[in-house]
Amino acid sequence: MASFEKISVKEKIGYALGDGAANIAWRGVATFLFIFYTDVFGLSPITVGVLMLVARFSDGISDVVMGIIGDRTKSKYGKFRPWILWTAIPLAAILSLLFTSPDLGETGKIVYAYVTYIFFTLIYTANNVPYGALMAVMTGDDKERTSLGSYRMVGAFGGGMLVQGALLFLVAYYGNVNPSIVVDQLADDKYKVVVSAPSDVENVNIKTDDGIALFTWDDAQEVSGENSPTRGKSFSMKADKEYMFMVEGEANLSQDKITIIDQKRGYSNAMYLMSIFLAILMFLTFYSTKERIQPPKEQKNNLKQDFKDLISNKPWLVLLVIGLLFNVYNSIKQGIVIIYFSHYLHNQLLAASFLIGLMIASVLGAMATAPLGKRLGKRNLFIYALVFSGGVNALLAFCGPEDITAIFTIGIVSEFAAAIFPTLFFAMLGDAADYSEFKNGRRATGLIYSAGSFATKFGGGIAGAIIGLVLGAFAYNGQDPESIKGAVPGIIMLMSWVPALITVLAAGLMFLYPLTQKKLDEITLELKQRRLQE
Repeated sequence: MASFEKISVKEKIGYALGDGAANIAWRGVATFLFIFYTDVFGLSPITVGVLMLVARFSDGISDVVMGIIGDRTKSKYGKFRPWILWTAIPLAAILSLLFTSPDLGETGKIVYAYVTYIFFTLIYTANNVPYGALMAVMTGDDKERTSLGSYRMVGAFGGGMLVQGALLFLVAYYGNVNPSIVVDQLADDKYKVVVSAPSDVENVNIKTDDGIALFTWDDAQEVSGENSPTRGKSFSMKADKEYMFMVEGEANLSQDKITIIDQKRGYSNAMYLMSIFLAILMFLTFYSTKERIQPPKEQKNNLKQDFKDLISNKPWLVLLVIGLLFNVYNSIKQGIVIIYFSHYLHNQLLAASFLIGLMIASVLGAMATAPLGKRLGKRNLFIYALVFSGGVNALLAFCGPEDITAIFTIGIVSEFAAAIFPTLFFAMLGDAADYSEFKNGRRATGLIYSAGSFATKFGGGIAGAIIGLVLGAFAYNGQDPESIKGAVPGIIMLMSWVPALITVLAAGLMFLYPLTQKKLDEITLELKQRRLQE
């Protein structure tokens, strides 16, 4: 009976902290790495898109291998928990290296990006496949597993909120260049601003705290390309050289209301701090959780049979494709947000408030999943959430840069429904493991949960490639203001209807998922009887 006991709230919270840690890494990378690579590290968007796709080709193998290793791990801590302990510090270290910007040539930068990004995906696999599988062996009750999934996603979105909400403010804090700023008022809301820094800074961004005023280069300043008014300017600074701007549209502007940020140093130091939090949360998850479900006692290791069972597991096959599609959807939305706010709304810090709003909506969506799942069934809820989230998100195509309230409202409403996808997905992978044991008398939890890690990472890779190819088609260059302006239509597409198309496809495929609530109840009761007889 112990295997079906209720899990304490303390243990559920402890488990949830692990996904909080994982999402400091995953959402940090999904949200900020693309713009870090293009605008700070200086790689082209097509190079970044190809990198993110190429790095994913090894994931199918590494995820399956990690699932096999997890199923065969034997330690006093269990099969899956020890991997959370063993990978905590390596994952924190590789995340820090991803956002480190060494002084290398063009080829050296590409090599560095490939090496660190591939190592990140491998270490993330070694951590996340066992973490996901742990959920299926903490309880044998599918409803309790859905509840655990809700806690997990609250933790995941909490970690996402931490990194997405705080990172840009930490970038501003750590990126302070101690500039000299002189403001000369020419009219009520028109100023000449002259700035300089005591040392060379490769990539800085200047704007006002409120993000309202429009910057143009002063006529006396030699600049290349069009000099259109924007809410900020990105450029390189030479030590003690003066840079002059005309700034309009904001009253009572003073020196202390202008910020100049060294984005390279800011991003690196901010992510170093986040990495420390990641490691601490992973340790807490390891020490607060317990494995209860074991494979049938008579089960022998048989890799060939495990794969045979996997390929014949229809629920798992459907979830593999669905998981890939909804992760492409989520990753496109996350990967374009900072670019959208930086170059369409010209207010990068406002993106932090937007992302916090999305995270709050995500937490509410995760909390609503368990009661909605009981009422509608997991499959039906998944379909409704996909169609609703994608349809609402497409409305962003009609929003102009001044429609801040509409952009926030659409994003938050869409995200509430989008949060239901991963909450259900990982609970449903546990159901697929139960289905395999019910049908075949064998259980390979780690192998089945490798689908979750594969779908997450490969979906993110496809999303990165889509972003890179679309922006590349519009000749986007994050360090060239003229090319940024020309790429705005592509940025809007990626923020609105491009990801929405994917939800329509995913919703259609979800009709093939065979595990109704009636079938799940039958499986749960049967497995309970079998375990009581062992």
